[in-house]
Amino acid sequence: MTILGYARVSTDGQTLEGQQAALTAAGATKIFAEKISGAITDRKALAKAIAALGAGDVLLVTRLDRLARSTRDLLNVLAAISERGAAFRSLADAWADTTTPHGRLMVTVLAGLAEFERSLILARTGDGRARAQARGVRFGRKPKLTAHQAAEALARRANGEALADIGRSFNVSHSTISRLGA
Repeated sequence: MTILGYARVSTDGQTLEGQQAALTAAGATKIFAEKISGAITDRKALAKAIAALGAGDVLLVTRLDRLARSTRDLLNVLAAISERGAAFRSLADAWADTTTPHGRLMVTVLAGLAEFERSLILARTGDGRARAQARGVRFGRKPKLTAHQAAEALARRANGEALADIGRSFNVSHSTISRLGA
């Protein structure tokens, strides 16, 4: 079992030294570190740390907020670690230790709560959309042609004029004209 550490700070004014010292003291043999905002999900050092994990290895962080910014992000990272057959541990958050049965239970409960929260958000969003549509709100891009222009384009199309020529006169593509009335 290899313990790999991951350290992250958000700004150039912060240093990684404190995290690196704590990870080394906790047994990390290699530490992946970066200075990048937690809001950015494409973190190269984290991706390298996860890629370096083997079955039975542990990814160690000083605190959960160094690893993830949101519950959804945390669960995605934990899933990636689990897929490699590895475990996860946080020094400051004892409950977030997937090397123990209690830690795996807590992460499972957290995942269930996140999934429940996501389904509630989807339901509320769907209800809001339905209410908005009932009020006449249109979703999607604004039409490129007005109703009058669309009617004129359809009449010209019915008379056999080329789609490209009609499109050029309205400054739209021939595809826009071909979708009219569909």
